[in-house]
Amino acid sequence: MFTRFTNIINALQALEKTYSNSEMVSKILRCLPRTWMPKVTAIEEAKNLNILPLEDLLGSLMTHELSMQKKDDDEEKEKKKKKVVALKSSTIEDSDDDDELTLITRKFKKFLASKKKFGGK
Repeated sequence: MFTRFTNIINALQALEKTYSNSEMVSKILRCLPRTWMPKVTAIEEAKNLNILPLEDLLGSLMTHELSMQKKDDDEEKEKKKKKVVALKSSTIEDSDDDDELTLITRKFKKFLASKKKFGGK
């Protein structure tokens, strides 16, 4: 972003349109996306934008970007580290209803398997 901004400013200087340092700082702060608004507010409140060098602003924004990337990377690592817990299932057959259901299920599976063998519909 800063390289594109510099190219535009240099092209405008070639056309004899110059901006002061404070104008360039305010233009950069205005063009930042909404996710950067907390950082923009912090810079505006903590520093005098009339005397803030463009290089200092760039350094501050790059530092913030690196810390955001590090935080995103850490969050991704945390997601990968989370373990999935699966519980082992067990069947306890206490009633005759379970036996009947099991028997019906087995017979139905055998029926479907025989249909597949003979290609029937």
